[in-house]
Amino acid sequence: MQLTTLLIPLTLLTFPLAHAAEVKTEYTLTNTCTRKTQRGDNIEVHYRGTLQSDGSEFDTSYKRGQPLAFEVGKGMVIKGWDEGLLDMCIGDKRKLTIPPAFGYGDRAMGPIPAGSTLIFETELVGIKGVEKEGKKEEL
Repeated sequence: MQLTTLLIPLTLLTFPLAHAAEVKTEYTLTNTCTRKTQRGDNIEVHYRGTLQSDGSEFDTSYKRGQPLAFEVGKGMVIKGWDEGLLDMCIGDKRKLTIPPAFGYGDRAMGPIPAGSTLIFETELVGIKGVEKEGKKEEL
């Protein structure tokens, strides 16, 4: 009986902490399509990454003229991308606000300080084996 009494308050205390740090997704351009991104898809994404703290840009694929290609949902990129780029149509654009727990955590990574919240403006350029379809809906 006493153990149950102790566990309930601990559970209530940790619940908000576990759910406080989530990826925030802002839909900036959406398309209608029948085939959206799913785990295991090979996708191509253009992006611009900035630090939430001061707005400084730390990386962008646009300047290189080459989108980043990877298999989504398989741990090849930060967790915030693996989750934030699912259920997208080709041509969709999203702004992802990624807290440290879904980015690089307490590790510094090049120009990104440890514990940084990251902002990514993303554009799904392609899904391997899927043709672009649908209409744009500006948001």
